[in-house]
Amino acid sequence: MRLDITKLSNKYDIRFLTDADIDMIYGLAVGNPLFYRFCPPFVTKESIADDMRALPPNKSHEDKYYIGFFNRTKLVAIMDLIVGFPNPSTAFIGLFMVDKSEQGMGTGTSIISECTVYIRAMGYSNICLGYVKGNPQSKSFWEKNGFVKTGVESKQDGYTVVVMRKEL
Repeated sequence: MRLDITKLSNKYDIRFLTDADIDMIYGLAVGNPLFYRFCPPFVTKESIADDMRALPPNKSHEDKYYIGFFNRTKLVAIMDLIVGFPNPSTAFIGLFMVDKSEQGMGTGTSIISECTVYIRAMGYSNICLGYVKGNPQSKSFWEKNGFVKTGVESKQDGYTVVVMRKEL
């Protein structure tokens, strides 16, 4: 069953992001250099296009929601959400990034809180994600939002991903 992305937030307008949005996504991403310090390489427009299409094993584009949260025309946050991964009862956040000008104001927490309510209502029992080990901003944000380490870490090329989960 497809998610109705408009129900992921009552505060922001939400829509699927497309190739036409790459410049806007790039502008948001380059404002977050700390993220790329821990998760290299630094963002490029080509890497954004690749991320928009990337899928985990055994998943289809029907399961992927590469979406933007907008305050009128301003892109406030982006999220790459995969439903039914790594198992049917889990939603996986592959990327969540808030515009630098919105950080520290509760914007990200508000979005995650609203998304959690809808994802639970859709029958998912938990949300998983990974943050790059050593990134204090990511670790703090996800812990503040009720995510806990699972004990699983995954070595990548140049960094380690710490897997976290939130039971719904």
